[in-house]
Amino acid sequence: MTEQVPEQAGSASTRNRPAGMLASSIVVAAMTMISRVAGLARDVIIAIMFGATSAADAFFVAFRIPQFLRRLFAEGAFAQAFVPVLAEYKSVKDADGNFKAVKALVDAVAGVLAGTLLLVTIVIVLAAPLVAYVFAPGFAAEPDKFQLVVHMLRITFPYLMLISLTGMAAGILNSYGRFWVPAFTPVLLNLCLIVAALWVSPGLSEPVFALAWAVLIAGFAQLMFQLPFLAKIELLPRPVWDLQHPGVRKILKLMLPAIFGVSVSQINLLLDTVLASFLPGGSVSWLYYSDRLVELPLGVFGIAIATVLLPSLSAIRFSSESDSSGAGFSEQSAKKFCEALDWSLRCIFLLAVPASAALFVLAEPILYLLFQYRAMQPSDVNMAALSLQAYALGLLWFMAIKVLAAGYYAQQDTRTPVRIGIIAMASNMVFNLIFVAIAHYVWHVGHVGLALATATSAAINAILLFNGLRRSSQLTGQQAQRRPLLQSGSLGIAFKVVLAAFAMVAVLLALMPDASWWADKNVMMRGSQVAILVSAGLASYLAALLLLGVRPRQFRQAA
Repeated sequence: MTEQVPEQAGSASTRNRPAGMLASSIVVAAMTMISRVAGLARDVIIAIMFGATSAADAFFVAFRIPQFLRRLFAEGAFAQAFVPVLAEYKSVKDADGNFKAVKALVDAVAGVLAGTLLLVTIVIVLAAPLVAYVFAPGFAAEPDKFQLVVHMLRITFPYLMLISLTGMAAGILNSYGRFWVPAFTPVLLNLCLIVAALWVSPGLSEPVFALAWAVLIAGFAQLMFQLPFLAKIELLPRPVWDLQHPGVRKILKLMLPAIFGVSVSQINLLLDTVLASFLPGGSVSWLYYSDRLVELPLGVFGIAIATVLLPSLSAIRFSSESDSSGAGFSEQSAKKFCEALDWSLRCIFLLAVPASAALFVLAEPILYLLFQYRAMQPSDVNMAALSLQAYALGLLWFMAIKVLAAGYYAQQDTRTPVRIGIIAMASNMVFNLIFVAIAHYVWHVGHVGLALATATSAAINAILLFNGLRRSSQLTGQQAQRRPLLQSGSLGIAFKVVLAAFAMVAVLLALMPDASWWADKNVMMRGSQVAILVSAGLASYLAALLLLGVRPRQFRQAA
């Protein structure tokens, strides 16, 4: 597949650039890896400085609220609605090479998004005590802890508006092939938090406030970083409040139901935070640290592939090969659409299965290496390891949701993911009650029940999304001539990947020291042992794949 990527969006001189999904995914993954490593360093430093204390719990709640809404607006519903509509406007040529239509859309969307989020920010800042109670009602029993959440929420919440505008800029840049810029941008947040934790917090009477201010400063830094790149392609917005713009109305129509689609996993995580506020002190922090480790492979691989996939699928959807009315797919474009989805799912399976198995087996060693210093106690590591193992069981499904949801949003279908998301969210609530009750009253690890419920509901979500795409008449044609969503050989590759992962686990278990070994060793010894385990695991996994006949050409996507 090729994508028209103009050197400047508004200039008459444009040129074709090959935008192969594999190459673009590698670029995004590389930039995201830098961001995630910086994020990991950030979390290590926060753990060293603040541990799993009440102050850390309060900050994580105050940070998670705008982060949750950010993933709905910046990375979830807004992005999934905005990018396909932007692709549609790019596909419609006008007298000025489609630039005027695209620029008018960008200006109107920027104005409506900024104005709406400014109003929301003012309301939430004024109502911070109520919002804090809604999201962490268990903290109300500890007035000092609750007040910390309220004060920090007033500082962190404006980050939502800034990062949502950054997300809009990212959608534009991704659509024009500048994938590395949005993928690198989160590094700025991590750097701000690291500086605040190490050098600002020791000088404050309440050190944790340094982290809250760092979040707000990072919001400005991330937005400012992307603006020059928008100016380079002549799409720097001049915000206009225009709710009557047809593109804005279409985005809003697609966006409202999409809030419950791709972001269901985030809603589930937020419900976990609410329930965790009633559990023993430290539960929010244990879940946070374990979730962050799962986010590393999810962000580097799952989100990277989905980031490239959505504009690619949208381009196929509105290509000249599609139905001239724009209502459906031609035979050729439907074939390309299915091939792109199949390639993405193959890559997800190849990466998620070994990552999930490795996180499950190496949960304690990784947590000891990264977090168990100063304020972080061995008992905290043991508790976080249990929830990390539960989250690891859902890693494949978390990644698959990102890819499968893109298949719907590229077709501007937001209703189907909504219906599926509601089913998954209801399932999560039921599983929360069952698993938390069992884990808390039988084994005294209620937070593990929350993580396990999230993983289970993610599996339900992904399976239903896949079945919906598999039965889509737009993609597969009439019942008598159904085209399979998965291409020939995909199931065989999946089976071999599972076998290779089992071989990797056997090697890891054979080389693993006793659990007591990790608590007594210093960072150098822990690091060297983890490096040995990771290297041996990776080598055994790749060797098993080769022995089973899996080859790199089976994961190539044509440019």
